[in-house]
This record gives sequence, structure tokens and C-alpha cells, in this order.
Amino acid sequence: MTDRKAQLAGNLVKVEERIAAACVAAGRKREEVTLIVVTKTYPADDVRILSELGVRHVAENRDQDAAPKAEACSDLPLSWHFVGQLQTNKVRSVVGYADVVQSVDRARLVTALSKEAVRRERELGCLIQVALDAEETGRGERGGVGTGGIEELAGLVAEAPGLRLDGLMTVAPLTGPYAGRELAAFERLMDLSTDLRSAHPAANMVSAGMSADLEQAVAAGATHVRVGTAVLGVRPRLG
Repeated sequence: MTDRKAQLAGNLVKVEERIAAACVAAGRKREEVTLIVVTKTYPADDVRILSELGVRHVAENRDQDAAPKAEACSDLPLSWHFVGQLQTNKVRSVVGYADVVQSVDRARLVTALSKEAVRRERELGCLIQVALDAEETGRGERGGVGTGGIEELAGLVAEAPGLRLDGLMTVAPLTGPYAGRELAAFERLMDLSTDLRSAHPAANMVSAGMSADLEQAVAAGATHVRVGTAVLGVRPRLG
């Protein structure tokens, strides 16, 4: 085993222990929570090692990094999640490799994703990114739609050809009423998920929590946690 593989294996064990302990504390089964490893800024070699170690879900937030990496790893049994703010001029590229786009936050993006998914004859999973730092009908500093915009946007995704409404995503906000209150933020997301599922029962994915706050996300009921630094460590950026 190479030094890097040993390092990643050790980090994965620690993260797995944290998720398992959080599940026990919350009275949940471990299989209820899926780990997504955020591989942004890390090379394709690391993605390949992660796959060898059993990771099946990886996430990226910049198409210019993700596209060549996904192509280099196209032989691996991985699901790719796009989690960054997505401009419509990048949609054609992203739909080429992403299985799920977790950052859907406006109607124009839904239209572009649908058009490209249909062109490629594939189904693309979509999460509505919820901005808990925004006004009810506003947008967040790091993307996302205010809580008042979820219902309309979800309806657009659900009706769009080539798209599948999978659920909701959020990032713990740095400003606003939930700043520094990660558990409360994630509990709010779960309430919003309950509302969403009353109209769209299959949209039961809730993506929340990162390296620093995955325990709070599990406690609130998140189905997916997005962990980068705790698995991959701190390394220089690509390029």
C-alpha cells in the first residue's frame, strides 16, 4: 500500500467511525447515511485510490476541474455529484459526467439541464439547493434559493424531461439567523424536506453536513453527508 493510500484509508476509517457514532447517538441505522467524498482540488489519482477503498460517491464543485477528472476515472464504479454554483454555459459539460446536480437554484438552470439531459438521452438527479441565509424569496451568498422558492422550483424539476427530483441540499450558513447553529439549520432543512415529500414522495434525499458538522447533519436526519478535508486532508490546489 502506498503512503497516500494508507493515509486515505486511515482517514476514511476515522470518518466512518464518526458517522457510525453519530448514527448510534441519533438512534439511526448506519445504512441510512451515505458518504459523499468531496474530491475538489484533489487529483484523479486520489479518486482512483478512493474507489479502490470502497468509496462510491464523489463530489466536485468546479467543472474545469471535474470534467477531466471524471473522464480519467470513467472506468470506475462511481456516482458523480456536482455541488457548486453552476452557470448555464457549463451545463453541457456537467451533464456529460454528473449523476446528480445538488445545486439547482433557479428556473433557467432547470431548463438548461433538462435540454441537455434530453439531448444525451439520460436521466439526471437534481437537488434543490436551499439558502438558509436568504430572504424567503431571495438567493443565498453561496447560491441556493430561499425557502419560499422551493415549491415552485421543485415543481419545475419534477415536470422537466430528463430530470429527476431527488430532494434538498444545503450548506450551513455563515450569516443570518442560522449562523453558527448548524443543528438548527439542518433541522430546518428536514422540516422543508417533509413538506417537499408531501407533494413529491420520492424526493427523499437530504444532503447536509461537511467535515466540521457531519454529526449535526446526521442528528437532524440527513441522508447524505459531503466530506472533503476529513478524508483527503489539506493539499495544494490543482493548477
